[in-house]
Amino acid sequence: MKVFSTVHDIQKYLLEINNLHDATVGFVPTMGALHKGHLSLIEAAKKKASITVASIFVNPTQFNDKKDFERYPIQLDKDLEMLLHAGCDIVFVPTVAEIYPNGTLEKTSVPLGFIGKTLEAAHRKGHFEGVLQVVKRLLDIVQPDFLFLGQKDYQQCMVLTQLITHYQLPVQMEICTTLREPDGLAMSSRNMRLSAEERSAALQLSKSLFAIQAAYKTQPLNVLLDDQLQVLASNPLILTEYLTIVNGSTLKPITKYKANIPMVALVAAKVGEIRLIDNVILQ
Repeated sequence: MKVFSTVHDIQKYLLEINNLHDATVGFVPTMGALHKGHLSLIEAAKKKASITVASIFVNPTQFNDKKDFERYPIQLDKDLEMLLHAGCDIVFVPTVAEIYPNGTLEKTSVPLGFIGKTLEAAHRKGHFEGVLQVVKRLLDIVQPDFLFLGQKDYQQCMVLTQLITHYQLPVQMEICTTLREPDGLAMSSRNMRLSAEERSAALQLSKSLFAIQAAYKTQPLNVLLDDQLQVLASNPLILTEYLTIVNGSTLKPITKYKANIPMVALVAAKVGEIRLIDNVILQ
């Protein structure tokens, strides 16, 4: 496994490989603090592409809360060991200056429409602008054939689809199923910051989604949502930001079940001080 910290070095190496082998590149962008969910993306990339590249970069421009950025878990040595054992070929670990040589003020403008105003966008001002900024930069550097993302960040996947379409980038997005702990909690780097009591409370997020998934065809959606919102509100450690059922293509709320509409249930909540998100595809 090769590890690079500069744009020049990783691009030079990728060019050499491509000239020798005409390789296809699968790219997994991460912010580190890796878990099995990230490793499943590496596994998917290895099956689809001849070279697998991962990046580890905690991007400051996508944090609307400075404290959240400062508290984000850093475990670079452990991450590199995990990637080595997972069979990753190349890891890019740049500095902020390497990613943003001209500073962070220059934004990546992509017309997002409604998906840029709702849910995560409404609760985390500037978040997706930062995501677009860093992913566009990383894609320009790595120039992959495939981009591997997790379904847990459902809205982010939609935003990055818009990025690829807007710039007509020659990259195919691969969205991989959310990996869960044995008890159902969606794997997340933030989980390691939960206390034992908070970890137990956090499990209610996935339980509420699964309850909706089990009954959305037979019960009124507003009743389902109200019932689960009450369940979440009954736990003093959980502060729910949203629990909703939306059109999976537009993110617009759905109030009545229709068999021909893609549907997703999404939740975001603070458990203690830790903000978590999750979703399940209904149909």
